[in-house]
Amino acid sequence: MNNIEKINQVITEFYDKMSSWEQSVVKETGHSLAQIHTIEVLGMHGSLKMKELAEKLGITTGTLTVQVEKLVNAHLLERCALPNDRRAIVVQLTDAGIAIHRRHNLLHVELFKTLMREIEPDEIEVLLNCFVKMNREF
Repeated sequence: MNNIEKINQVITEFYDKMSSWEQSVVKETGHSLAQIHTIEVLGMHGSLKMKELAEKLGITTGTLTVQVEKLVNAHLLERCALPNDRRAIVVQLTDAGIAIHRRHNLLHVELFKTLMREIEPDEIEVLLNCFVKMNREF
């Protein structure tokens, strides 16, 4: 097995484990994984137009509309029209949505602190740089 195949195998295993962890953490919130991912993206990027948010989530605006409606009804998001383009809808987290984002993000931070206990600071820097470069390729 060459290094690319090994990387593929290790990343696939990591993704599966991370997904399983994420499912178990999200189950306790009473919200769906898709809803939490929507909150995560808005928490990281701030207010976004629906089209921008859909692109960041990798879903259609139609699918996003359903998620947004549920989150608005749960008082976690609010929709706003742009003053200079009333056709464009911007969504942003409410205070309750911000609180969920902070709690969920803290769980991620704590997980990665645990996962990286045995990784040296210079290795962390290399890993970070690799992920930044790979994310740019998407």
